[in-house]
Amino acid sequence: MRVDSPHPWGRPRQDSLARERRAWGDANPWRPSRHSRQERDRRLAALAAIGLALTALAASLAGCGSSPSTGTSADPAGAVPAAAPVYAGAVVRPTGSLQSDALAAAKKLTHQADPYRRLVAVLQTPGSPALDYGRDVAPWLGPNAGIFFTSLGSSGSVESLLQQALGGGGATGTIGWPFGAGGAQGAIVLDTSDLAKARSFVAGAAAHAGAHASSYRGVAYQASSGGDAFAVVDRFVVLGSEAGVHAVIDTAQGGASLKSDASYSQLLSVAPAGALAHVYSNPRALPKGRAGAGGRGLPALLTTLGGTSPLDVSLVPSSSSIALDADVGPSPAGAASESTGRTSGLVGAAAAGNKAFGELPGESWLAAGLGKIGGAGGGLQGLQGLLSLVGTLGGSAAAETAASPQVAVSVKGVIEGLLAPLKALAANSAQARRDFESWMGEAGTFASGTSILELKAGLVIDSNDPAASRAAVAKLAAALRKTGGEATPATILGAEAAVEAKVTGLPVTLAIADGRDSSGQTKFVIGLSTTSVQDALNPPSTMSSSASYGAAQRALGEGIQPSIAVNLASLLSLLEGVGLGEDPSVSPFLPYLRASTTLSGGGKDLGGGVQRLRLVLGLQPAKS
Repeated sequence: MRVDSPHPWGRPRQDSLARERRAWGDANPWRPSRHSRQERDRRLAALAAIGLALTALAASLAGCGSSPSTGTSADPAGAVPAAAPVYAGAVVRPTGSLQSDALAAAKKLTHQADPYRRLVAVLQTPGSPALDYGRDVAPWLGPNAGIFFTSLGSSGSVESLLQQALGGGGATGTIGWPFGAGGAQGAIVLDTSDLAKARSFVAGAAAHAGAHASSYRGVAYQASSGGDAFAVVDRFVVLGSEAGVHAVIDTAQGGASLKSDASYSQLLSVAPAGALAHVYSNPRALPKGRAGAGGRGLPALLTTLGGTSPLDVSLVPSSSSIALDADVGPSPAGAASESTGRTSGLVGAAAAGNKAFGELPGESWLAAGLGKIGGAGGGLQGLQGLLSLVGTLGGSAAAETAASPQVAVSVKGVIEGLLAPLKALAANSAQARRDFESWMGEAGTFASGTSILELKAGLVIDSNDPAASRAAVAKLAAALRKTGGEATPATILGAEAAVEAKVTGLPVTLAIADGRDSSGQTKFVIGLSTTSVQDALNPPSTMSSSASYGAAQRALGEGIQPSIAVNLASLLSLLEGVGLGEDPSVSPFLPYLRASTTLSGGGKDLGGGVQRLRLVLGLQPAKS
């Protein structure tokens, strides 16, 4: 690609940008209407980064000040009920290398001199004035903190909290309070170094909220008319909903705690050294009917990532990168997976995706292996679930188009268009399993080219039955026609069967083909163009021999073989080239993309039924 500046990512020239936009029509189909902007402002796609976001909330005070005063360190997980669906714990008063690494990584990612201090507002309960860390919190805060949810509510309060955390707190720079009436149920649990000063802080917060004295099982606490509660339980400061405070009291008086839960303990025992924070998801406690590929919100995303297995995501900072170790454990006896088999979602699929990753086109700036993708909870359903969740955050495609008739395509429409073939392939029916799942082996997805005119991308699935996958081309075309799409036979070099399909919402024609690669392996490909299919079947080079493979391997360490490699500069260039940089669902993340270099991922078997997917985000060097 030609460049007109020394920018290391190779931004496209202005005349190139104009040509790309004209290729998509004079009216930029990616530019959201005013109605869309307002909707997306309320429902930013923060869920796509749920692990990192929840960790940021729990670790919000990390690096804020000096070491705590005298006092022992207590683990908040010991006061959290074992049945909590989601828990995040953090070292909030780190010392030594952990403190310096956490501060260095956060400064590079956010470009802020004091990136953690502003997040102290997570403790700003209703009615309280803005908090000053040194005056209000540092005198009593201990080394550890946690946040848990017993119920996620129906008002989107958790999603709103994540949005504000990732976006810097919105226009006011503050973080919203997620608990209380109409919001989530749960609590923030904070270790203390000075119990007397901690009690004074809690009393002040309760007074500002107009709380009244109450008690539960002999333990005194304060509760407001809005459903917020304030307590000191044993040596912990507990701020949250009244139900959340009750749950902590129940646990303190002998109830089963998360710390004593077998699944939690197993994953915590293999967690990486040097973790600043971690997020744990318990699939047994997720609300029924809200999880899985067809669900919405936090439960659906956690199930998409971890399947039916317990999931723990650890954040490990360094001066040049941020690592996320996502560990999935075996489903415990009695879990819902007994009837469908244990599944480990996208984390498990990507952890096993090295072979498929290595066979993808070597020039790809995005490449991800998904392992064997067929079956309930497999990589295909996980990919479908992730796209579905992103799609639910974009509002109504029909409403966007109606509000702005000149907008021919909406972001939500594009997502729905991409979902159409995935839904057909992953349909939960005996016929779909015979037609599609029966022949599916390992799979991978790729993208190359940093302009619309150059863009090539596709989903590539190894076939274990060439005749069945060849027949599946026509069967998928028929399924797309039933949903309102169009599909016609096509001729593609190297393919034994092929169709071109027009799907509602997509501004490009999909190419669906089945053919053999140079080694004779049959592959089923869904590509954005015929050239995408040709590259997938016979790439000029492969990821296994690319510089990206070696770089990802070095970034991951511990002998982990890569299954994910993303050049974030190329992604940024593409987003800005098609005008998506102005989309409210994308723009809050652009500063983070500009501060980053690459995303590398790969899997490792830890033994005992535990699989790990490590993701490493490389950070741009600090400016001198």
